[in-house]
This record gives sequence, C-alpha cells and structure tokens, in this order.
Amino acid sequence: MSQKYYHCPQFSFRSVMQCLALLLLVGGQAFAAVPPAEKLLPPDTLLVVSAPDWGKLRDVYKKSPQAQFWDDPAMKPFREKFMTKWNEEVVKPLERDLGVKFDDYHALLQGQLTIAITQEGWQGKAKDDGEPAVLLLLDTKDKSDLLKKNLANLRKKWNEAGKPIKTEKIRDVEFSIVPLSTNDIPATLRQILPQHQDVEELGQDEKKKPTDELIIGQHETLLIIGTSVKAVEKVMVRLAAGNSAPTLADQGEFEASRLAVFREAPFFGWFNAKTFIDVAVKALTAAQNPEAPSPFPVPDPGMIINAIGLGGMKSMAFSFRDTGEGRLGEFFLSAPESGRAGILKLLALEAKESAPPAFVPADAVKFSRFRLDGVKTIASIEKIIGEFSPSTWNYILDNANEAMRIDDPEYDIRKNIFANLGDDIIVYEKAPKGKTLADLNSAPSLFLVGSPNPEKLTVSLKGLFVILAPQGGSPKTREFLGRKIYSFKLPGSMGGADGSGSLSYVASGGYVAFGTDDSILEEFLRSGESQVKPLRDTAGFADAAAKVGGPGSGWLAYENEAETMRLVMDALSRSAASTNKNEFANVLASTIPFAPPEKKIKEWVDFSLLPSYDKVAKYFGLGVSGGSTTVNGIVIKYYMPTPLELLKK
Repeated sequence: MSQKYYHCPQFSFRSVMQCLALLLLVGGQAFAAVPPAEKLLPPDTLLVVSAPDWGKLRDVYKKSPQAQFWDDPAMKPFREKFMTKWNEEVVKPLERDLGVKFDDYHALLQGQLTIAITQEGWQGKAKDDGEPAVLLLLDTKDKSDLLKKNLANLRKKWNEAGKPIKTEKIRDVEFSIVPLSTNDIPATLRQILPQHQDVEELGQDEKKKPTDELIIGQHETLLIIGTSVKAVEKVMVRLAAGNSAPTLADQGEFEASRLAVFREAPFFGWFNAKTFIDVAVKALTAAQNPEAPSPFPVPDPGMIINAIGLGGMKSMAFSFRDTGEGRLGEFFLSAPESGRAGILKLLALEAKESAPPAFVPADAVKFSRFRLDGVKTIASIEKIIGEFSPSTWNYILDNANEAMRIDDPEYDIRKNIFANLGDDIIVYEKAPKGKTLADLNSAPSLFLVGSPNPEKLTVSLKGLFVILAPQGGSPKTREFLGRKIYSFKLPGSMGGADGSGSLSYVASGGYVAFGTDDSILEEFLRSGESQVKPLRDTAGFADAAAKVGGPGSGWLAYENEAETMRLVMDALSRSAASTNKNEFANVLASTIPFAPPEKKIKEWVDFSLLPSYDKVAKYFGLGVSGGSTTVNGIVIKYYMPTPLELLKK
C-alpha cells in the first residue's frame, strides 16, 4: 500500500514558513468552518439565543467588573464556602447520577453555542399538528476528538444501563436517538426541580414508544442535539456544501434585527413574536367550545391581542457586548409605527429632553425620566378598556364626579385631572435613612408629574383619591415656603404595617410632586434656593448617557450602583450579625420558585463572610439606561461604564 507524505524543503526561515502554511492548509481542509447560527437554522425558527464564539464571550466576562469582584481575594471566604457547598451537594452527586465528568464537557466549549426553538408545523390547535423542537448546536473546534470520545462513552453507559437506544443516519451522519421520560431525571435534579410523581411504565405501556426523545450526533466539529429528527435534518441540510435551502438569515425580520442590534455581538437572542402570537391566538380560539359556551361573555382572543397592542409586534431581539470602556446591553422591539396600538403606542415615547432637571440632587441613587404624554396615555387606556368593558370605566368615573360635585358642581375628572396632565414623569430616590431590610425597601423617593396647570391639578386630585379610597375623606393641608402641601392617608396595606402611612403632594415648578417622606418633598421645594450639586453634573454621567441615546431620546434612567451596592453589602453583613440572621437569606431563598433548595441556600450563603465594602468598592460605578423610538420599533439600552480604577490596570 502506497503512502503519501508531505515533504518540507531544506531548513530555512522561508522553508519553515512554507511548511507551516502547508500544514495550516491541510488542517483547514479537514473541517469546514461552522456557519453562524442564522445560516444553520431554518426560517421557521421561533427563538434563538447564541454566542457566536464562546471563547470571546468568556474573555468578555473575565474582564467584566462583576467577574473581577467575584474573583477578588477579599471575596475568597464567601466564595469558597458557597462553591464548596455547590460542588459537594449538586455537582458531584449529579456527576455520579449521570456517570460523567463535567470538566470533560466544559472543555468542549470552544466556538459557537446556540440554543433554538423551531416551529416544525406547530399551530397550537390540533393534535396532529407538529410540535416545536429544541436544538442545541456547539462548535468544539479543535476538541472534535474529545467530543467523539465523550459521545462514545455516553453510548456505552446508556447501553450498559439497558437504555433502548437506536441509531439513525441523517444525511450520512450517524445519530443516537435516546428515549426520554420523567423517570430519567437524575435524583440530584429531582431534589431541586418541582416534585412530580414517578410514572410507572408497566405492561403495554413498557412497549409504547416514549413521546420525547433526544437526537444526538456529531458533524465534524459540531455537536448537534435536538428533540426532533426533522429539526436535526434541517440543520444537516444547511451544513452540506453548496446547499441553497432557505435559512433564518433570509428572514427579513431577523436580518433587520441583526443589523439594528446584534451584528458582531458576542451574545444575542431573537424571538419571532408575530408567529408565536398568531399561534397563541389560534390556540385560544380553538380552546373555546361552541357547544358549551361560557355563561359570561368571553371576548375574542384576537380582539384582546389587538386591543392590547401585541398584534403590532413583529419580533424582539437583544444583544450584549463589551465596548472597551464598559458593557452595553441592547433590546429592540420590532413594531412598525403604522401598526402600533395599545401598550406599544404608549411605549413609543417622543424624542424630548430627558436629562435630570437641576433640582434632582447628585446624591440621588436612582433616577428615571419618561416623556410620556399624559393626555394621550389616558386616551389609549380608555380605548383599551373600551374594547372590553366601557361601562365599567364610565361607572368608576361617574362615581368620582358625583362625589366631587357635592362641593364643586362643575367638577369633571376628565377636564380637571386628565386634561391637566403634561408629558413629563420623573422619579428619583435617595439613600435609605436606616440599614435594615425595611429601610432599604422604603427609601425616600419623589414622583413628579408634569402639568400645564399644576396648581389646579393638585386641587382636583381629590377626585382621584375618591376612587382609590372612598372612605379616606378630604386631604389634610399645611403650608411650607408659601406652598400648600396636601396629605392623603394611604388605604390598607399601602399605608404600611401599622396603616399610618400617608402620601403627600404639592405643586411647584411645573410639576406635581408626590412622596411618602416629608423631608425629600421639602428638599424639592427648597431646591430653587439651594446650591446643591445637581445629578447631571456627576462625573461620567453625560458620557454614559450618550451611550444609551443621549439626553434627548425621551427616556433616561440612572443608578449609582456604587452606593446601592454599599447599602446592600452593609445590610447583608449587619443582618448576619443580628439576632435575625436569616432575614436576607429568607428573602433570597423565597425568590427560588420551588421549596427544597431554601434550606440549602441558607447554608451556602454566609453573609458574615462578606468583606467590608471598601475592599471591593473599585468594582462598582454607575449604570445608565435609555429608550428611544424609531419608525421601525422601540430601542432600549443599558450601559455600565468600567470604573476608572479598573480602566487604569
């Protein structure tokens, strides 16, 4: 048998370069480059989340302040206790259950990682319709041999366990088809996931083919896992040389989102909202039984969707990237101007000044400003409600009018309140006065509504409070710096644990300001005379705002994350030293949507091991978000500049 050798010319710098070039050429011909996600997926893709290059995304994360904070030596005691518990109680038991070593698979994360859901004929209404399929695509690059070895080991373990695996060739590539049932969930995961009864597959059911299965295989460097043979085959077709099958990239809506939001981003996602909503409407309509009609009138699902405004939504997309000086997240809601209605019309803010006014102080830890037209907003809300129950809305307003006309026969809530709403809403918050959980949840804040006639609006608001609490009585009043401050007792739980809470409001400077804390309200009234530094002059604020659309986009928000993180860490450490050590652990555990891990969370997260904030303060700065509207849709951006101390490294 003859053998073919590649011969390198006699040693020299030039010859070495020729050999290297030849080796690269030969290696490059071994496996073709894996196409990007949009070139692999079919046009009927409903959802895709992708990291085009896992290595680049990993590098972005490692450079982020959040990753550096977690890896800081000062966090070592806290980090090591958490990771030790995590590894001992989750990772190692799960490896035993599955018979694998996660490190063997972690090494496979080299290139593209994509998770997608495809429609596969799903229409959501008939049993014989198709069902959405899930796809996972992972490019292992130079780890293809390790992938091959891992897949062989998995097949061996499944066979030894007696799992009825079969093989099938899809486009000349062998795939393993693995049946799945609820009983296949590893014991470790069963302790974490919501509990279900095991299914006893006896008798005839044992021979019945499971409805769920995984299709697993390897094409060159690409790991392909799917829940449908048809879905996997569509990917294989698009991997073939010279194929002309239509792809997700040919879908105009996807391409528009790619160009607008996630071109060259290391992490992105896209959702085909229109198709999903259309199918949901069909499913809801089909669920209605004309032979057993509801005794109550049920609106047509399509009418509900259109009234809310979701019918005008085409798609949603997001991306995340490192700008070199910070991290930028973008969200794009595709909703052409001509089709906007309901909620989408409300979200489409006008491009107006949205920077913090001079009265917003620099020590505000949070700030938001929305240029939302109050008159148009009320009209949109009335239109939405009018589609379902116009009589209910009119009944509420009529009751308010009747109550107010006892003292003012000309009172009309539409004229006195709705017509006096402006197009400016501002909210800002200052640091809490204490350091307990209750203090953090009740930080002093101010809510301001712009008005062309704020004095008239304040006087007229009693009509609105009649709706909220008919037994509340007339607001109390007091004078401060020549301004009349009105106070209204908050009903029920809104008034706090003891029910004594009240809402105060006052007209000043073209706004009606609302607050539950008198000190911040009075500070606002003194702002015209004080020399307090305004928030808009904070270092780095203007540059960060420019990254999210600038101060004239219609919506701008800010958070002093350095200060809010200080407050949180101080409170966590304080709670760990108090008699009620589980105060914050209970809050954290309650956010988990299933019960079993709660005790684990309390054991794993030891807040007494947190360092003093000053040791890690360099990792936190500010965050700015903004929104703008175009003829094609609504754009929301969030930007976190890298703190200066980290940039100097």
